[in-house]
Amino acid sequence: MTAPTATLPKAAPATRPGSRPRRRRVSHRTRLVAWLFMLPLVASNVTVILWPAVQSVYYSFTDWSGVGSGQWIGFDNYTRMLGDEEFKSALYHNLIWTAVSLVVPMTLGLFGAYLLSRVRRYQVLFRLAYFIPYTVATVVSAAVWQTLLSPDNGLGSVFGVNFLGDQDLALGTVAMVNTWAFWGFLVVIFLASMQSVNPALYEAAALDGAGPFRQFVSITLPSIRPTLVFLVVQTIIWSFLAFDFVFILTQGGPAGATDVLSTLLYRNAFANLEAGYASAIGVVMALFTAIVVITYQVLRRVRKWEA
Repeated sequence: MTAPTATLPKAAPATRPGSRPRRRRVSHRTRLVAWLFMLPLVASNVTVILWPAVQSVYYSFTDWSGVGSGQWIGFDNYTRMLGDEEFKSALYHNLIWTAVSLVVPMTLGLFGAYLLSRVRRYQVLFRLAYFIPYTVATVVSAAVWQTLLSPDNGLGSVFGVNFLGDQDLALGTVAMVNTWAFWGFLVVIFLASMQSVNPALYEAAALDGAGPFRQFVSITLPSIRPTLVFLVVQTIIWSFLAFDFVFILTQGGPAGATDVLSTLLYRNAFANLEAGYASAIGVVMALFTAIVVITYQVLRRVRKWEA
């Protein structure tokens, strides 16, 4: 009885130095299976996103109430927008909201992440505490803040101020509530980016006499720049599309003091039954978002930012 001889596997053919490895050919059947798996997702995106977007562009050129067929009126809705004081006011409020969101939550997020990166014990608990407000449903958060700020039995009664009913305070109050719900998310993202920085850089800087502030400016900020720029772009887009807290807390009031483009769109579509004009507002919002995204992609390629 002879012992079985082991056969050595054939060595892979050597590739020339500097040559690209051969790509493995994907069979037609594999591609077909992949497309079949992707088909439900593609179909849902076309049904839920692409087709409604195309319809919105079409209806923006019509006088449509939201029911039946609309009458073609060309660019009249867009011309009306240029002279609409409500649209100008809502756009102005959106710009203020965006500026506040870029300054306050981003600054708090950076500062909170930097402090948290210095914590060695119970960091997970602190991170969880920061992130909890972001995970709470907007309706629940808005209801809690509405009760806390109530002029009858909340902080409003203590200070004698109607935070959500005063035209001078309402927009800032809603923006503050949004900051409370949003900045913890920024803390977690910034912290993850800071933790990827090479610790040797900080050690070398400390040996050279650099203090914490100098290390933050010279090492941390340049190292997390791609994340910082990405979050700035995301914050601009989210701020321009702000709706939930504004609608739940004030519905654009008092007297339009907190009206933003999203609430103006909603009111024209469902209260005024001017869905054609509302579609035009939505198209303008989509164009603004597209401009921001395209600008980010161009700058990312030109400056070769990492993803």
